[in-house]
Amino acid sequence: MSNIGFRVFQRIERPPQELVAVFKGFGVANVGDAMGRFRVMDYQIKSINKPGVKMAGPAVTVRVRPGDNLMLHKALDLAQEGDVLVVDAQESPLNGLWGEIMTKMAMKKKLAGLVMDGGVRDSYDIRELGFPVFTRAVIAAGGDKDGLGEVNVPVNCGGVPVNPGDIILGDDDGVVVVPRLEAETVAKLTKEIMAKEAEMMKQIEEGTIDRSWVDKTLRQRGCEIID
Repeated sequence: MSNIGFRVFQRIERPPQELVAVFKGFGVANVGDAMGRFRVMDYQIKSINKPGVKMAGPAVTVRVRPGDNLMLHKALDLAQEGDVLVVDAQESPLNGLWGEIMTKMAMKKKLAGLVMDGGVRDSYDIRELGFPVFTRAVIAAGGDKDGLGEVNVPVNCGGVPVNPGDIILGDDDGVVVVPRLEAETVAKLTKEIMAKEAEMMKQIEEGTIDRSWVDKTLRQRGCEIID
């Protein structure tokens, strides 16, 4: 019988590494646009790193009780090179469930980053180490190790559903979640968006960009334009 609320699933389906590599070249905003501007996490899930630090990798998911990080330690042991730990700490900002020591362990395992819907601490040390961390809060108080919790189950992080193996991207704009089974389609759509934006940038430089759509749209929506 499954011990719901206190269990660990050790095996997950991960996307192909070459597909994850493609997403490393994308920005969070463009990927969000490719999915109808959905699946972008709450704006309070922010990078604590120096500007320019990016993150991409498959999710290892963790659900913990507020103030407890026992199952996060188990997930850290299970995670593989390139994985992103995604932690549902129920939005609690009251405890730093991750710090410098866990960061050093994650870097030793070559993990890709951490997303914490809760709190972390040792922010200066993490920033200096350069390990990508996106979190709701920074607070000095540590966490307990009593359980309960779950590893590699569907979670909610930053208002977005996350399943094990989903591709997680983070940059200075925030974090976006790409469902594993739709990742190839999202990659294709993102490339199309980026190509369109590149053409627009070229037209801006050349002074040939057509802005007539602005007034056209205003008139269609009933705006009065007065000379």
